[in-house]
Amino acid sequence: MTGPNRTAWATIPADEERYRPLYARLLGLRFVNPGGVLCFLFFEGTIALAVLLALAELVTWWAVLVLPLVVAAMVKLNDMVAATVVRSAALVPEQERDRFRRQMEPVVGRARVEWISHSVPGVVVTMDASAAHPNAPKTPPTRSQ
Repeated sequence: MTGPNRTAWATIPADEERYRPLYARLLGLRFVNPGGVLCFLFFEGTIALAVLLALAELVTWWAVLVLPLVVAAMVKLNDMVAATVVRSAALVPEQERDRFRRQMEPVVGRARVEWISHSVPGVVVTMDASAAHPNAPKTPPTRSQ
């Protein structure tokens, strides 16, 4: 294989790999990083669920073996999808990323809003006496309640 090695896209440093839960290490998860509790639920939780379903005679006893395998396959598939998303995002040019960030940043400022007498119920809008004359300088209307 001539492509990048397996750890080229890894998000977890190699020295921290040994502290990861056994479930995540056995599945070879590189992008999804479940904690200890989540790994417990993924493995032992699905076994307990399968046993309860089998005891209630809703499924056969094969579900005790199959359900944890199906959950592990879904977790691995989720990790593979995350890898694809990260790789495709890395191919986006920096200029496009900057443009996207500019579009997503909130714009904070003030906008001048002309008051209309019927836009705010219970508020009377009056004009200055100087605004009634055509040569008078324009002043914003004042509000009174």
